Amino acid sequence: MNVLSYGIIFGILIMSIFYTFIRFIYSKELTYISYCAMQVFSLFYIATYSHIFSIPQSLQDLFLILAMISAILFAITFYEGKFNPKISNFKELLINTLLLNIVILMVFYNYLLFDYPPYTIVYGILFISIVFNLNHGLNPTTLYVIGWSLLSFLLFIFNMKEYFIEQKYIDIVLVAFAIEAVLFTTSVSYKYVLLKNKTMDYQNMLLQQSKMAQSGEMIENITHQFRQPLNNLSLILLNVKKRYEKGRVDRDYFDKKFDSAKNQIEFLSKTINDFKTFYVPSKHKENFYLKEAIENSFTIISADLNYKGIELQFHFNAPKDTDIYGIKNELSQVILALISNASDALEGIEKPWIKVEVSLFNEKVMIKIEDNAQGISKNHIKKIFDPYFTTKEEGSGIGLYLVKMIIEESFNGHIEVTNTKEGVCFTLFLEQLI
Repeated sequence: MNVLSYGIIFGILIMSIFYTFIRFIYSKELTYISYCAMQVFSLFYIATYSHIFSIPQSLQDLFLILAMISAILFAITFYEGKFNPKISNFKELLINTLLLNIVILMVFYNYLLFDYPPYTIVYGILFISIVFNLNHGLNPTTLYVIGWSLLSFLLFIFNMKEYFIEQKYIDIVLVAFAIEAVLFTTSVSYKYVLLKNKTMDYQNMLLQQSKMAQSGEMIENITHQFRQPLNNLSLILLNVKKRYEKGRVDRDYFDKKFDSAKNQIEFLSKTINDFKTFYVPSKHKENFYLKEAIENSFTIISADLNYKGIELQFHFNAPKDTDIYGIKNELSQVILALISNASDALEGIEKPWIKVEVSLFNEKVMIKIEDNAQGISKNHIKKIFDPYFTTKEEGSGIGLYLVKMIIEESFNGHIEVTNTKEGVCFTLFLEQLI
């Protein structure tokens, strides 16, 4: 029976070690590798303690010391908040002193109960972090400490340690090993969710900052977009006035000019809506027409491209009703960012052009955005999607990083960049709705 119990405990610890190590590989955080080391040395300690394996007993103290060192490192890196309390008056001093005494008593009882210093060290340091940072609310550290405290309290109430000894069960500390591994795994999972939410909030903030950073450029684009329709409206009104003064305004002429003016106003209205949609933050995914999202970005930047003498070519080699699932204005943001980057790179190029081509490939939508701006250097092309990397004097370095983030997270797709004979080509691969 004891061998089976040891086997179960070994299995739980090994699973915890593998889980933590995988987390370390992906995150490269010291917290995970230090905890992993603590569990490895604890596993060796148990193996020596059990006498099941032929491990020299002299190594038991070595494993314990290494586990304690790893425990201190883990607790410090997992610690959340300040290491010293903020005390501004006598009342706060009294409360903190009382709480600290409770911590000392709980930690002392925890040591008497389990008689394993590494876990007592972790419990003590993390308990102090909660006491000194009460305003932080529920967090992974709180979850971990509450779990340990409840376990200790229940074992005390039901006198489980004496019961285990009387029944000649395995040492209760071994049960603690398994429970601690489960507790930490739960805390880590909770911490991962919190970090993921924080990362998403940060990325959303970057997305909005990127949009606001382009606000000056957007205002210039609006100016270019509005200038021609307003000129057209002015000419229409001028012509109507002259014909009216000469008494030559008939019904057909009036209807023709009315329709022309209405078309110009509708164009201005659509432009305003496109700009408004671009700036509205949205994380609502839906089915939308791909061509419409791309053309919305053209509406915003086409006048600026005309002003710079850049030819914009659009080839939609797919059914007009091709739709995809995602966030429509974010795809428009991606297309706009890539075209805007190409526009900046084309400065000084003779006969500049940007080509946007859409096609279907292996049940995926493939969007190519190509230019003749002479390409990107080999040293830079590997870094262009890294955050804060930029070759522009006034660039923020988050534009292409956000493009990659949006394509991967909002559309479950990916983006590739290659140099061509004349310039550079960005290729977006998106899932097509079937």
